[in-house]
Amino acid sequence: MALITSPTQQKGILITVPILVLTLSVAAIFLFFLLSSLSTCNCPLSDTSNYNNGVVSSSSVVARSEDGSGRFVERISTTKEDLEWVKDQIYQNGLHMQDNVLRKGINPRTRAQQLQDLISFKGISHYEEPEANNHTALPCPGELLVEEHHSNYGEPWAGGRDVFEFLAEASHLTPNSHALEIGCGTLRVGLHFIRYLNPENFHCLERDELSLMAAFRYELPAQGLLHKRPVIVRGEDMDFTKFGSGVVYDLIYASAVFLHMPDKLVWLGLERLANKLKPYDGRIFVSHNIKFCSRLGGEECTKRLTSLGLEYIGKKTHDSLLFNHYEIWFEFRRSRT
Repeated sequence: MALITSPTQQKGILITVPILVLTLSVAAIFLFFLLSSLSTCNCPLSDTSNYNNGVVSSSSVVARSEDGSGRFVERISTTKEDLEWVKDQIYQNGLHMQDNVLRKGINPRTRAQQLQDLISFKGISHYEEPEANNHTALPCPGELLVEEHHSNYGEPWAGGRDVFEFLAEASHLTPNSHALEIGCGTLRVGLHFIRYLNPENFHCLERDELSLMAAFRYELPAQGLLHKRPVIVRGEDMDFTKFGSGVVYDLIYASAVFLHMPDKLVWLGLERLANKLKPYDGRIFVSHNIKFCSRLGGEECTKRLTSLGLEYIGKKTHDSLLFNHYEIWFEFRRSRT
């Protein structure tokens, strides 16, 4: 079959149906590859983010903030826009605090009741084989599974995020930074640093075995952070030799740890750490009080710090995001190379 012009009409072009179909197919294929190449283009996109005083508006996909050097880095702390958004979500969904009552399909249990269930029944569905053939990759003690260690700090576990936000921003951390915590316990604060920093960049010295068991056998696996390979060492007496001699820290902090240590041991730790702190930009933060310093007297403390190459910057407070609480932090820096 062909489309042929009539003899009485003006001479035209002869086009057969197969040729027409073939032409359209080639055009369609060409158009497909053209659109595919455009969609995968690696061309630089213009940044249409709306920055307002260094903070990205809530419409931005990636939240970043200006750090004062002209560079833009990932934002760490919660912004006013974040708070307004979540409050609006609660309002829009008509959410209200309700009494903790039994509901279909839900059986509220205290930690003590959960622990008893784990001891008695090993969970709802479990293999009946001997413990040596346990199919669980990392068998975890029931006390950790019910998170009893979350109650060991005298304040909510959520306060760890507050500490991280304050310290990370006050010391201008980036994922490439190195941080050392003296006494990280069960990683109430450390988890947030481990998640934020590059692998192996979070270090901790902790003396308590039970806290370390909670960190290694529950928190790191449960949070999916094993791949971050934090360097957590059991030790005391301010022995930092296991962390290596070449590391230089952007941040060293002790949260309510120096309160329980003899002043002599605190000064020994500062002496050993002074040369491991990045000059000028690095920071040491100590929470609650610095009686190890104030007990010497102002002038004597300043002299001793100076002899170590350290300088006291001042006192800061940081408010909690979720509960009526604030913490006091004392800031030091390395004053010479």
